[in-house]
Amino acid sequence: MVFNCRLGRSSKGSKPLNSDYNKHKMAFWGNYYRLVVLLVGFLCLASLCSNYLIINFTFICMTHDYSDGYTEVNGTIQSIYNYTMAEKNWIIWSVAAGTIIGTIPLNMLYVKFGARYSFLIAGIASCVSTALIPWSAKLSFYVLILLRFIQGFAYSADFAAIGLMTVRWAPLSETAFFLSVLTCFNGIASTITNFGTGLICESSLGWKWSYYLHALAGLVLFVFWFMVYIEHPQETKRVSDTELKKIQKNKSEAHLSKKCDVPYRKLATSPVILCVWANAFFDLTAAIMFSTYIPTYLNMVLQYGITETGFLASLILGLSMPVRFFFAFVSDKLKFIPVEDRGWALFCFITCMCCIGVNSGGFYKSGVLHSRQFAHVVITAIQWMKCLALFVAPALTSIFVHDETNRQQWIGVYVTLGGLMFAINIVSFFILTDKPAKWTETEEMTEKI
Repeated sequence: MVFNCRLGRSSKGSKPLNSDYNKHKMAFWGNYYRLVVLLVGFLCLASLCSNYLIINFTFICMTHDYSDGYTEVNGTIQSIYNYTMAEKNWIIWSVAAGTIIGTIPLNMLYVKFGARYSFLIAGIASCVSTALIPWSAKLSFYVLILLRFIQGFAYSADFAAIGLMTVRWAPLSETAFFLSVLTCFNGIASTITNFGTGLICESSLGWKWSYYLHALAGLVLFVFWFMVYIEHPQETKRVSDTELKKIQKNKSEAHLSKKCDVPYRKLATSPVILCVWANAFFDLTAAIMFSTYIPTYLNMVLQYGITETGFLASLILGLSMPVRFFFAFVSDKLKFIPVEDRGWALFCFITCMCCIGVNSGGFYKSGVLHSRQFAHVVITAIQWMKCLALFVAPALTSIFVHDETNRQQWIGVYVTLGGLMFAINIVSFFILTDKPAKWTETEEMTEKI
């Protein structure tokens, strides 16, 4: 089967750059325009993630919003935003459904039109639907579900964007670095969203403005994306000859060719790649479970205030960021911590997220080094793992947790996830490798793009 890489022309076949013009541009860009692309792409990925995460925190604030409440027969005032556990799960699952359904059509758009326009469309859809969430929550639960579905549909554009940015803009020697940065967008999104939303909820603006401000910030970021991102580094004078040579250095003919035969069957049956995907599934399930339910757990179980919950949720998720760039192993004995020692529970949350943060130097890097020029296919396939994780995380919670304030019920969630992650890591120790697969070695000489 032939996969259209759409890598454009190589520097060899492209029109020579004007040296005077290039020197002038170099005074501004230097030899690091790829890092500008990396930064803007990362921020846009974080925006997509933030947009669907906002509601995880505003569940807390919405419950206490009686401006649109109603009075029961006994005279008690109830908020229309006080959702049941089942309704909350449907709100979360609607994003997962949108992500699953959106993965194939959006990836087809990436293949046909590239990332510049496809990612832009996804970003605009996400921002518009986010801005309409407060209106839909007041109007109809089913309209809310529809807009959440659109958020999920747009969110499915993330891993394809990561794959294309890495394949087209990352030098071979910086592939792992690009992946480390681009795949940690969930952490920074959770940190900013939880902390910012906590402050906004407690301010005179109220929880609705968290959606409006996130949508506005996202639109600004995607305007920058449209201005900054170029499909092929060799087609812009913003990239110097020196940087272009660095981007293309040691890339094989197959990596730079217009068409490359992707060995899908060998990819799908490779023990190493299967192990990478299994790790991704359990890793993403844990990450999504934490990012989704940490605010609820801190507020309802550990009984922190709303502002404290926003800060601590951001701290837990944010402290994993630095360790994504280092390999570390942390092992703690699992034990039940009393509520009065909630500080130790917080420490365990932070430790778990920091351990999850080493994945960029673990299975992600192994997958890239093993699949080499087909790394973008492996990364894109991880999108499916994320889709499954978006369903499994809330499903696992719904199985064990029926009362969010009951601490005993949460134990089953953490023990199950911890046990599965421990098991797959033991298996990975014997399977994962940094050696390229034999099916990446080809002597086929194809015309450079």
